[in-house]
Amino acid sequence: MTPKNIIESFMRTFNVFDLLDIVIVAFLIYNLIKIIRESRAGQLVKGIMIIFCVYFLANQLNFRMLSTLLNNFFQFSIFGLLIVFQPELRRVLEKLGRSKFGNWWPINNITNEEENYNKTYSQIIDIISDSIFSLRNEQMGALVVFERDTKLGEIIDTGTVLKSVPSIPLICNIFYDKSPLHDGALIIKNGLIYAAGCILPLTTRYQNVNRDLGTRHRAAIGITENSDAISIVLSEESGNISIATNGSLRVFLDMKAFKTNLKKLILINPEIERKSKVLSALNNLKKQKNIYK
Repeated sequence: MTPKNIIESFMRTFNVFDLLDIVIVAFLIYNLIKIIRESRAGQLVKGIMIIFCVYFLANQLNFRMLSTLLNNFFQFSIFGLLIVFQPELRRVLEKLGRSKFGNWWPINNITNEEENYNKTYSQIIDIISDSIFSLRNEQMGALVVFERDTKLGEIIDTGTVLKSVPSIPLICNIFYDKSPLHDGALIIKNGLIYAAGCILPLTTRYQNVNRDLGTRHRAAIGITENSDAISIVLSEESGNISIATNGSLRVFLDMKAFKTNLKKLILINPEIERKSKVLSALNNLKKQKNIYK
């Protein structure tokens, strides 16, 4: 059969479902490559490719002992891959769980809910900003995490649950250098200071992190690698204020710029945000009535 006949036969049998199949597979491969490039999995994949090349050469050159050894290795490699790529697999599943597929139905009377959410969290951001400014003047450090779609129950369990209304004196007391909770992270959840003294996972991407950054900064980056949380870190040594999102850290020298960017990340903009993105947060805020009246 000539190439022309093959192409004609293919075009006769090709339909819209084949096109959809190709698009889905291409999307999955693209995102898989993106995740691999953003993690340590990239180096592991290179190592696996080297083993495959060695296996191919061993078969071609008839190295029977080496071929047998690699054959046995590949028989049990699936279990090894599950163990080696466990952090990456967990990250993929968490991203899938945070996806918004299926949440396209219209939602009525949500405008007022968004306004209440923005009003509450705008006040919290102002309180956090003023607290950090006070702590910086006292040359103290701080680490604050905003919970979003990904629940941080495991992280909260490592600290002390407070469920308190945010205030400048409370936050400053938590991060006072003689306080038993000052070394951990403060978690903001449901519009409250939900817990303090929490232990965060450190970033695993050591090669991409400045060696001068301390444990607080590495923890601030680490929690955003494992979730969609937003973390704020105040350096005790330099007084720099940073915001970590999606595994990256940005330093702000100006308090106004810091507050503006934090509000852009946390507050809802109805024109660019899907309404369903904050349903869970809005429902939780309903339970916390009249806390800012």
